[in-house]
Amino acid sequence: MMQHLVTKVSRRAFFSVAALYRNARCSSMVINDTFSTTPALQRKFENTHKIVCPSNYVKWGSMGFCRTLSSFATGFTPLKAKPLEEIIDIGRAKNKSPEELADIWDDFHLGRGHIGLSMKAKLYHLLEQRASDCRYFVIPLWKGSGYTTMFVQVQMPHMLFTGLEDYKARGTQAAPYLTASCYKEFADSKDLVLIRGDVVFTSKLSDDEAKWLLETAQSFYLNDVRYKLVERFNKETREFEFSDVLKALEMPIL
Repeated sequence: MMQHLVTKVSRRAFFSVAALYRNARCSSMVINDTFSTTPALQRKFENTHKIVCPSNYVKWGSMGFCRTLSSFATGFTPLKAKPLEEIIDIGRAKNKSPEELADIWDDFHLGRGHIGLSMKAKLYHLLEQRASDCRYFVIPLWKGSGYTTMFVQVQMPHMLFTGLEDYKARGTQAAPYLTASCYKEFADSKDLVLIRGDVVFTSKLSDDEAKWLLETAQSFYLNDVRYKLVERFNKETREFEFSDVLKALEMPIL
């Protein structure tokens, strides 16, 4: 079973966040805003029927979405993440406990168009291992009275999220709605990996929605039962059913 991410015990308002953080700006990274997937994968998306709601593509194989792992790209152009030392004072951070550092990291990103998360190093290594074998997935995000389906591309230490419809329409030129980078500087000393998510299009994703997407994507890679759906999506696409994802998330099938 999946272990839980580092959970905050309490807010530590008395810590000096300003002293720990420096030079924080609204945008934390220079983003190459394209998904570098292959033309073959792009054509497979373009050949699918127009998606109105998840029930229209319960069987992906019936829509021409089928492909083998060799159809995928070797990966996207790496994000140029802002170095951790430009976000926090490494020296001060070394003196904090893992719980304190996780709390401060999370608190700092609240309301800034960024998402701050953390996880145990062991979980990160599992995520890294599984993502190297299965880099792609789809996650439904509830918006209003229906779903927006997000296409997820994982190549650690980065994750990219974009709307499936945008990907179908623009292919390799589809800009991500959300990006995330993992920082492993404290993996050995504190058993802690820091995760920073950046909402690229605030008109398309709120901070809460972005956080939910990041946590949900991680759960599909870290939970043994859910990961079977990720494997099926990447390796046995004809057998993949979107309704299984909805059931795993306890969402209604429209």
